[in-house]
Amino acid sequence: MTHSHSDGSVAIIGLGYVGLPLAVAFAEAGHHVVALDVDASKVAAVAAGRSYIEDISSERLAAVREQMTPTTRYADVASVDAIVIAVPTPLTQNREPDLQPLLSAGSALARVLQKGQLVVLESTTYPGTTRDRLAPLLEESGLRAGTSFNLAFSPERIDPGRPDFTIRTTPKVVGGLTPSCLERASALYRSVCIEIVSVSTPEAAELTKLLENIFRSVNIALVNELAMLCDRMQIDVWEVVEAAATKPYGFMSFQPGPGLGGHCLPVDPFYLAWKAREYDMQTGFVELAGEVNAAMPRFCVDKVVRALNDACKPVRDSQVAILGVSYKGGVGDMRESPAIKIMRQLANGGAQLRYHDDYVAELSEFGLRSQSLDEVLEDADLVAIVTVHPGVDYERALNQAPIVVDFRGVTSGSTSKRLVRL
Repeated sequence: MTHSHSDGSVAIIGLGYVGLPLAVAFAEAGHHVVALDVDASKVAAVAAGRSYIEDISSERLAAVREQMTPTTRYADVASVDAIVIAVPTPLTQNREPDLQPLLSAGSALARVLQKGQLVVLESTTYPGTTRDRLAPLLEESGLRAGTSFNLAFSPERIDPGRPDFTIRTTPKVVGGLTPSCLERASALYRSVCIEIVSVSTPEAAELTKLLENIFRSVNIALVNELAMLCDRMQIDVWEVVEAAATKPYGFMSFQPGPGLGGHCLPVDPFYLAWKAREYDMQTGFVELAGEVNAAMPRFCVDKVVRALNDACKPVRDSQVAILGVSYKGGVGDMRESPAIKIMRQLANGGAQLRYHDDYVAELSEFGLRSQSLDEVLEDADLVAIVTVHPGVDYERALNQAPIVVDFRGVTSGSTSKRLVRL
């Protein structure tokens, strides 16, 4: 199915969880797509029609394979109308933005950039990146941003493992360097997104993405802090959250949990906190939320230790089974997963670990492979529910294990004496 549009061919730079779905969406909309990544193994997988991203099936990828040119060479980008940059923007060890992947992509792009091309950045970053960092890099080509080529920022809004909100059905925020940059970028995304939300500048678009994630981070931190207080007050935090959620206005339900994982929430707030320091501002809320959420895995380990202690067992040599190790239910993504932090601390205390997770076959750091529910429950001293995946029989764990510690509220409603909840 081909549509008529001015930007017929699109290059996607960075074929990760943002870039690959985008490449497939543009190909399905009838564009020719140059799919570029510096990682040759990703390019080879795309060339073979084999997907490594959970939200894109290999069938879908193979179906548009003819529309795509998978490559590691920037020279292949010279011929396209539009270029979308979707490279990772992680944090350094000191919690500062690591723009290295972005800067490398920008430099490489400057060498092949053509007059009249459109460049859109999708990588989550601090306000000012597109204008102050990317534009000057691209202008090393001798072309001027906003006059000889168009430049815009449009943040990704992908929630891995969510079939209900896709690239197509999630409104797309776009901010251009100039009105014509905005118009051109909006036109590009109209072929893959139903609704375009225009903002006046790239900075507004960059900050929009950070606000969305900080909103979640702060609210999760709030219920996590409440969970720690409830622990001391001996009030069930899940009961309280559930009751509050019945208010039909002015309250949004957020669930406590073992900490934040994934590529966004643990990282993005620090982008803003870092940028704010340039303006002599302390973003107290943002940084506090980061601290509270970062402290959750340790609090969870303490719960496990206390639960074992109450059963007259030391942590050392206790058989501890972990149910779910990825950062969120229904996906195998391990980035910043709180389960790993919990497991490290328990291992340091001498616990014998094992785990069950249908989405994560092995954890080489611990020398462990996922075992069946039967195997992990057998003679386990304690079972910890860290991440809730579909199709796991938690009821059975509750009936079989001597102690169950539930960090996700999946057992709410049970009054079992063997149950310890967050």
